[in-house]
Amino acid sequence: MEKPVPGGLIYAGDRSRPELKFLQMPDPLTVSLSDRQRRILRLVVEEYVTTGQPVGSRRLVESGGLSISSSTVRYELSELEERGLLMHPHTSAGRVPTDGAYRYYVDSLLSERGPQTELFPLDLIAAENEVEEALEATTEILAQVTHLLALASAPSLETTAVRHVEVLLLQAQIVLVVMITSAGEVSKRVCAFTGPVDSGLVNWAREYLNERLEGQTLGPRLLRQALEDPTLTTSERDFLAVLRPAFEEQIGRGEERVFVGGAATLLDAVRGSELDACRSLLSVLERRAATLELLRASIEQRRPYVRVGEELDNPALSGVSLVGARYGLAHRSLGTVSLLGPIRMDYEKAIGAVRAAAQELSRFAEEIYEEP
Repeated sequence: MEKPVPGGLIYAGDRSRPELKFLQMPDPLTVSLSDRQRRILRLVVEEYVTTGQPVGSRRLVESGGLSISSSTVRYELSELEERGLLMHPHTSAGRVPTDGAYRYYVDSLLSERGPQTELFPLDLIAAENEVEEALEATTEILAQVTHLLALASAPSLETTAVRHVEVLLLQAQIVLVVMITSAGEVSKRVCAFTGPVDSGLVNWAREYLNERLEGQTLGPRLLRQALEDPTLTTSERDFLAVLRPAFEEQIGRGEERVFVGGAATLLDAVRGSELDACRSLLSVLERRAATLELLRASIEQRRPYVRVGEELDNPALSGVSLVGARYGLAHRSLGTVSLLGPIRMDYEKAIGAVRAAAQELSRFAEEIYEEP
C-alpha cells in the first residue's frame, strides 16, 4: 500500500531500496476534504505553528472547541494522513503538517483575506523621497514584527528617470558629477583630468547633460547618444568621455538591489530542528544571483503569494517558506517585499505584514514617481 511521506512524495514498500519508484504526491488542493476535515487540518497547522509539538486528538478537542469525540478526531487525522496532508514523526506521537498541508492552509488564507490590510507600524515620512531609506525602514520593521527574514528589492534604473545633473569644478583638474534620479537617489563621482579644465566647458556640460538626460530613463543607448553625438566638437566629446564613468556607474547601480532585515536575529527565533534550514537560507542569501531569483517570481504576481519548501526549487531551501508581495504604481511594478523563514511560521501574520508593507511602499512610490 502506498504511504505518504514528508516532502510531498509517496512511496511503495521499503524506502531503503533504491530501485523503488518514487511518485509525486497529488496536489492537496485537488483532494476533496469535508468541512470537518478542513477545520481539523487548519487547527493542526495553527497548533503546530504555535507550539512546534506534534498535535494529538485530545489536544484538538480541548483547545479547538470541537464538538466531536477524540475517536472521531483520530479517524479524521488518519484520513488526512492517508491523503498526504499530515504525518507521524514517530509511532506514538501526534501529527504534524506536511508541505501539502501548509500549501492547503496558506491558499485558504490567501482566498479568505480581502483587499483591506491591517495597520502596519511603518512611517516613511522620514525617508524624504529616498527609496533606499524607505526600503531599509521597511525590512527593519517587517523583521521586528514577524521575527522572520525580510527582503525588499529596489526599483531598477529602467523605472527611474534622471531628475537633474550637476557638474562642478572642484579644483583646476578635478570635476564633480552629481546625478539625482526621480526616486531621490543621489550619485556622486569625482573625475580627474590630465590638465587644467576650462570652466566654460564645465558650465556647458551641465546645461547640455540636463537638456539631453533630464526626465529620461538612463540606459546604455541613451548615454551613448548623448555622449557621442557627432554634432559635438572634439573638445566637448573628450570632456564628456572623462565624465562617462559617473553615468555608467549609475547604470550598474540600477541593476536589481536587495535590502535585507533580520539576518542577525533570525537564528535566535527558531527551534533546534529548524536551525539547519535557516542556516541554509542565510548561505543562499550570500549569493546575490540566488537571492534575486527568489524575489523575481513575485514581481509578476498581482496578489500576495506563498511558496512552501520544495516549491522554491532550491534543495537548500526545502525547509523554508517565502511570503511575498509586489509594490509599485497602478500599472507598473517597481519591486517586491518578502519574508523568509522556517516552514513552521505564522502565515496569517506574515501574509498580512507583507501585504501592508507593499501597500505602504506603493503609496510612497506614488509620491515620487510620475506615471508616463
